[in-house]
Amino acid sequence: MGKARLEAFSDGVIAIAITIMVLELEVPHGATLAALEPMLPVLLGHTLSFVYVGIYWNNHHHLFQAVRGVDGRILWLNLHLLFWLSLLPFVTAWMGHAGVQRVPVAAYGAVLFMCAAGYAMLEHGLLRLDRANATLALAIGADRKGWLSLAAYACGIGLGLVHAWIGLAVYVGVAIAWFIPDRRIEGRLALEEESPS
Repeated sequence: MGKARLEAFSDGVIAIAITIMVLELEVPHGATLAALEPMLPVLLGHTLSFVYVGIYWNNHHHLFQAVRGVDGRILWLNLHLLFWLSLLPFVTAWMGHAGVQRVPVAAYGAVLFMCAAGYAMLEHGLLRLDRANATLALAIGADRKGWLSLAAYACGIGLGLVHAWIGLAVYVGVAIAWFIPDRRIEGRLALEEESPS
């Protein structure tokens, strides 16, 4: 099947997740910078989650540039990823309102872990669907960065249950590592366009 509907639906879900996070932001009670101080945990959580949603949207876009089509299994794997991304506003709001506390930070990490696992499952599903697609296989390779991210999230969950700020620092570190878009697929597509047919 074509991939256009999957991409359009994914874009819509991601846009709604960002909208829900924005709606969680309350207007400050006052007209000074000091009125923003109580809102800092919420604003920081929103910023981190916005960056994460942006990372997933960007990499999802690149991933589907390298595939020709999808099947029913890919539709379900994509929904699995979108389910976990749709929970980001919930755990972001919990962490923002509760403050940087152990259980909300660990729950936030668990959702990040499942988002990364969902993305990895989607990648591998696409590789299985189109085994002849050398572009995708060469671009993804062993996906060390993806596997290291999963390990970091697992460590962040455990560390977050011991000390919330350490767990949060791990999640920020992974976001920094992925902030610059993953250029493996983009680079592979560019090489193929340059090479003569």
